[in-house]
Amino acid sequence: MLVKTFGSAVYGVSAVTITIEVNMGEGNGVGYFLVGLPDNAVKESQHRIETALKNNGYKLPRQKVVINMAPADIRKEGSAYDATLAIGFLAASKQIKQEQIEKYIIMGELSLDGFLKPIKGALPIAIQARKENFEGFILPKENVREAAIVNNLKVLGATHISEIIDFFNGDESKLERIEIDTRKEFETNLNNIENDFSDVRGQENIKRALEIAAAGGHNVILIGPPGAGKTMLAKRLPSILPPLTLQEALETTKIHSVAGRLQKETALLYNRPFRSPHHTISDIALVGGGNNPQPGEISLAHNGVLFLDELPEFKRSVLEVMRQPLEERRVTISRAKFSIEYPTSFMLVASMNPCPCGYFNHPEKECVCAPGMVQKYLSKVSGPLLDRIDIHIEVTPVNFEQLTDSRKSELSKNIRERVIRARDIQSKRFENNKEIYSNAQMSSTQVREVCQINTIAQNLLKTAMNKLQLSARAYDRILKVARTISDLAGSEEIKTEHLAEAIQYRSLDRESWGGK
Repeated sequence: MLVKTFGSAVYGVSAVTITIEVNMGEGNGVGYFLVGLPDNAVKESQHRIETALKNNGYKLPRQKVVINMAPADIRKEGSAYDATLAIGFLAASKQIKQEQIEKYIIMGELSLDGFLKPIKGALPIAIQARKENFEGFILPKENVREAAIVNNLKVLGATHISEIIDFFNGDESKLERIEIDTRKEFETNLNNIENDFSDVRGQENIKRALEIAAAGGHNVILIGPPGAGKTMLAKRLPSILPPLTLQEALETTKIHSVAGRLQKETALLYNRPFRSPHHTISDIALVGGGNNPQPGEISLAHNGVLFLDELPEFKRSVLEVMRQPLEERRVTISRAKFSIEYPTSFMLVASMNPCPCGYFNHPEKECVCAPGMVQKYLSKVSGPLLDRIDIHIEVTPVNFEQLTDSRKSELSKNIRERVIRARDIQSKRFENNKEIYSNAQMSSTQVREVCQINTIAQNLLKTAMNKLQLSARAYDRILKVARTISDLAGSEEIKTEHLAEAIQYRSLDRESWGGK
């Protein structure tokens, strides 16, 4: 007897429906034959399924079983097909009714006692199931809220294989249907701010620079001695970024779903992600990849912030592979038979000490590094990578008076309001280009159209370019930052004072920096 069940394979941040054809009883001999490019985890499903069904009182007829996983040219990976294969096996052996089976996507890993374990990628699978007009999606209960944000799809959570069997045999009460009002839940949880800028004493010039960065989506590097507050400031940057839109929240949640990083019972990510990998991270863990490609930290930071603390301590090869995704806002992972693309639209925030001992340019403590050590330390970060960072900020320690000042600092929500107004100006400016949402994403051609400056400002920029020996890329970065400063000021024109402020955010380009 031939029976078809349906599962799904996740590639990148999208899913492909997999048809599982189970044929039982025809041909000579006894055996279990699984075809259609399954990996070892799928092949091992035979033993998990056999033991789980036996432990729950179901028969296993000794016949020839041929299972085809179509399309046969797509590699099937992981243990999430256990439930799909088990239901097909039982239907083919006439132990459960098959009338409703083809209306559902079924996914879940089986334990040996028949309980279901959570899967990765439930959200993209649910989106694809609705797109292909399946009636419902049956999956482990731990993933059910994640999938239930997709409307017009019956999402049913199961804890045990027996519940799915009883459901197809007519007892629909065995599976719990979960429905979520996605828009209402999103709006309810949207404005939660965990780390507020009001916690930071002093550092007003740094807050101003980070406000500019947030308003224009600019990459930032913080340079200062240990204990100056670089990490504290970086962690508060997401609190002044514009809130996620529902579309951005769905995009971000899909990536975390594919990576298996969503917490239990999580439906949507409501806040912009903040990822802070350790400096010992490998190339693959940062940009994504592996034998079974997974998104890396730069994709997990999509629509949020990637914070690289102690930037010179990262392996140079790790930093260099990040350069292209920074520019293109996507990363493509290629293999012999397929390629996968992950989005990487994030703000890069890096921090570093100014020298090995950490006290170069410190107002009170003396640097003890040998001559030439400062430049050698800075050279660990390549020029091309620094050119991709728009804003360089020198962070100085907070003095005692600022630290003990009882006056309350400005709240993040007030700064965020100014950032949102500046972003609204940019949205109108780029409304005919869906690929751009902030000044930082402008191409060189667009910079020349949007960032026109008067003669006085041109002379100022020419002097800065010659004195600091800036590259052409740095020239564009200064104009982009100046455009953002003028947007924050509500000015259509880039004024000389806007350009002067933008120039001062190229600290590491100064000839005097690192000299000793």
